[in-house]
Amino acid sequence: MNKPANNNAAMEPVIRCQNLGKTYREGDLVTPVFEGLQLAVQPGETVAIVGASGAGKSTLLHLLGGLDAVTSGEVFVDGQAMSKLNNAERGLLRNRALGFVYQFHHLLPEFTALENVMMPLLIVGESVANARPKAAALLDRVGLSHRVGHKPGELSGGERQRAAVARALVTRPACVLGDEPTGNLDEKTAAGVFELMVELNREVGTALVLVTHDRRLARKLDRTLELTQGRLQPLSPEV
Repeated sequence: MNKPANNNAAMEPVIRCQNLGKTYREGDLVTPVFEGLQLAVQPGETVAIVGASGAGKSTLLHLLGGLDAVTSGEVFVDGQAMSKLNNAERGLLRNRALGFVYQFHHLLPEFTALENVMMPLLIVGESVANARPKAAALLDRVGLSHRVGHKPGELSGGERQRAAVARALVTRPACVLGDEPTGNLDEKTAAGVFELMVELNREVGTALVLVTHDRRLARKLDRTLELTQGRLQPLSPEV
């Protein structure tokens, strides 16, 4: 059974989508993914989105993160309408307000774990002197203090994902978006990374929106929503 959502109803949602729709067009072929979706994620809230393969879960996450253009409706991040921003403004908002964790870590192979985690801070203008201790502290928190000088190719799959989690949280974003972040890991490692993400998000105070195929893990979050037949609705308790 889902836990009750955080009592932040009076606060501005960190992410809100209003009548959100997405349609892909290729020549005369029109493929609607969904239309009229509504979602509001409150500060500190954790939300899981589940659904069948091809239902549009990753597409929804990309729209919430401003990584893809909406066909209709609007996405608001930290109160700002994403479609009203130019590419540079959208990138700045994304770097400041959002963190991302994917199924594949996307760490830069030529940089160490410490340098990878520092990168988001450097992008938003922090100095190396300020960024280094912040990144080192988060790597220590995810159990990688002994691996700060190692490059991604020298880390295990679980270690790479933990470094990716640290990178997503290092700017203390309003919300972290996770696209199957444990999907490439064995069951035990996946459970550990999942618990770490939830624990760190609550410590840092960010919200978490997680796309996952694992309904057992999804039910540990505040809310579990299912994207099915183009609609986003609470997951039935018996499923």
